[in-house]
Amino acid sequence: MSKKNGSGSAPAPAAVAAAAVLPDPGGFDAHTHMDILGLPVDEVVATAQAAGIRRVVNVGCDLPSSRWSVTAAAEHPDVYAAVAIHPNETGAVYREREPVLAAISALARDPKVVAIGETGLDYYRDHSAQDVQQAWFRAHVEIARRTGKALMIHDRDAHEDVLSILAEYAPWPPDSVIFHCFSGDGAMAARCAEAGYLMSFAGNVTFKNAGALREAAAVAPAELMLAETDAPYLTPLPHRGKPNSPAMTAYTIRYLAALKDLDVADFCAVLQSTGSRVFRW
Repeated sequence: MSKKNGSGSAPAPAAVAAAAVLPDPGGFDAHTHMDILGLPVDEVVATAQAAGIRRVVNVGCDLPSSRWSVTAAAEHPDVYAAVAIHPNETGAVYREREPVLAAISALARDPKVVAIGETGLDYYRDHSAQDVQQAWFRAHVEIARRTGKALMIHDRDAHEDVLSILAEYAPWPPDSVIFHCFSGDGAMAARCAEAGYLMSFAGNVTFKNAGALREAAAVAPAELMLAETDAPYLTPLPHRGKPNSPAMTAYTIRYLAALKDLDVADFCAVLQSTGSRVFRW
């Protein structure tokens, strides 16, 4: 992998915006929510592909959005799905635990479902009790292990408990754990790298106040990194404040390549190789 000259410090947003379209082999959006965008999927995918974003993983947060994701994946060749109950949604369906988990398990068997997620722990909000979230997280872990699909984690203010629960199921096969919208610092990134967990960076790594995220991205090995939008949220610079979409992954990929002092095309090749290993497409 070739490198460009530079210090690896945060790249200027203007420099990143100058050429948002990715060179071959392009990239992909490892985590998005087109159902929330509310736009025609064909239009969203076409715009993404024009920016060099070849594939999109649409991620469920509850049973309806998980079903939507599987349907969208069936109807569009470059769309894939992840299915789960988001930790903030677990309290609302706790009384229906068994049938809901059975439905997620059934959806997970679809060949275009590439991950179980997003699942995990969110201690920032109090929509669901921590013990409830932990029980559902373990249930999703078991679905992922049973189906052989990647585990896509939502981790907000819950690093230690997430890592502890993952350790209960160790050893993990290579390329099977993804920290979506990675929110840790350099020390957390080093711990994840040691365990072989993947770290997916969203557009907030470009924000001016995201020094800890940039430190994490600098520490993370390129082969353990993914890029995502979490659209319609976390729009990267220079479009912060506007709705996000899968096409915007191109900005984040270019930003990460500049941050790590890597040639963009080389970084795209690494991302594509990682995506093939993790999502098996």
